[in-house]
Amino acid sequence: MPPRDAPRIVILTGAGISKESGLHTFRDADGIWASVRLEDVATPEAFVRDPETVHGFYNARREGLLDPAIQPNAAHEALARLEQAWPTEVLLVTQNIDDLHERAGSQRLLHMHGELCKARCTFCGATHDWREEMTLESQCPACGRRGGLRVDVVWFGEMPYHMDEIYQALTDCDLFLSIGTSGNVYPAAGFVQEARVAGAHCVELNLEPSEGASLFTEHHHGPASDVVPRYIDRLLAELP
Repeated sequence: MPPRDAPRIVILTGAGISKESGLHTFRDADGIWASVRLEDVATPEAFVRDPETVHGFYNARREGLLDPAIQPNAAHEALARLEQAWPTEVLLVTQNIDDLHERAGSQRLLHMHGELCKARCTFCGATHDWREEMTLESQCPACGRRGGLRVDVVWFGEMPYHMDEIYQALTDCDLFLSIGTSGNVYPAAGFVQEARVAGAHCVELNLEPSEGASLFTEHHHGPASDVVPRYIDRLLAELP
């Protein structure tokens, strides 16, 4: 177990935490990449070649996310509760592009792969909240130009966001939690090793052992909505 003096915590979440809220994953056997080629919708080259198809793909993802039936689950809520109650720093890093952590109440949050409900202008670089359909006719609220808006997500071949801040937090943390992630997508798959080298206690909370399961000191396997609240309750109960 982590030390008794309220360790600094870094949490990594992946698609497994949002799947229980009804969102499709990308990499599972029945996930999105099983029916759509990532080369057609998730690269800068695809956007240049066929922006209408790319817009259509992410418009559908956004519409699905904003369906009233899609809500944060008990795992999202437990992480927000941890952040509010913990006396030292808790940083939540998510690979997910949905906004379920925010809706649950998490505030100290970094989206390393961007956000589905944000737009970025390829002309001026400005980013904006965006919850409606995006097309070639959509106008950038900052520069006023049309045809340059794209969803503000990190595509294949692009650099994930906030990496310097994430690596610094991993170096400084005492407890690293990995939740709902397969452990096969880098750079996130390497975070556990960074935390281990820094001396952190590393815990995997996942439906099943990830590809990097051997790097964790502690494991709890099962649905995120079950194992995450139980683990958070345990952490909070052990506060000095």
